[in-house]
Amino acid sequence: MIRLCHIKKSFQDKSGIDDVLRGIDLEVREGEFVSIMGPSGAGKSLLLSILGMYDSAWQGEYYFLDQAIHRLTPKQRAELNKRYVGFVFQQFHLLDDLTVAENLEIPLSYRDIRKSEREALVADMLDRIGMVARKNVFPSRLSGGLQQLVAVARAIIARPRLLLADEPTGNLHSEHGRQIMELFQKLNREGTTIIQVTHSEFNAGYGNRVLHILDGRIEEPEKTARGGTAEEQKAR
Repeated sequence: MIRLCHIKKSFQDKSGIDDVLRGIDLEVREGEFVSIMGPSGAGKSLLLSILGMYDSAWQGEYYFLDQAIHRLTPKQRAELNKRYVGFVFQQFHLLDDLTVAENLEIPLSYRDIRKSEREALVADMLDRIGMVARKNVFPSRLSGGLQQLVAVARAIIARPRLLLADEPTGNLHSEHGRQIMELFQKLNREGTTIIQVTHSEFNAGYGNRVLHILDGRIEEPEKTARGGTAEEQKAR
């Protein structure tokens, strides 16, 4: 599904050029659940942004579903993103002038789905995350944890082929965090490819492959014996 060839990304600052990504080579097969770990500032979120086609100022080659992303126009990249990618942002990126339900409907509006079906999918998702009573509430009236739940729900509601998540449980208490990770695992078993950035070994355990990024480079992948919940995996 994904192939990166020598991806580089640099920033110019007062002290000179800061090479954040220094030649990333990566392949992700369809149906994998990959966790990217590493210290703050290592380039994890930046790599996720490139994978999601939000960042175009990089060097190298990126192939997604056999399409050469590095050769596409910004408009073409945006169309691919809307059609195939769900993204859980660290800063939520909810639209404050839309209600919770309206925020959830946005990804569905990019697809050929009738309004009645969109409403049914939104209602089901609201029930799944326990926010039916807050469907008409604006995001600014919610706690950070509830905003995170809505952001996760918005990313997965259209069942994207690729789900990218940047610290998806960072603002959630443990029970909501477990709920989200088990939902991710279920989606992955149903065919969704997932790449998450996380500092949590526990969350990484829900996937089947862990990558470590340090100083802008990916270390050798660490295969994990996965299947089942994180507790079951640790008990093996």
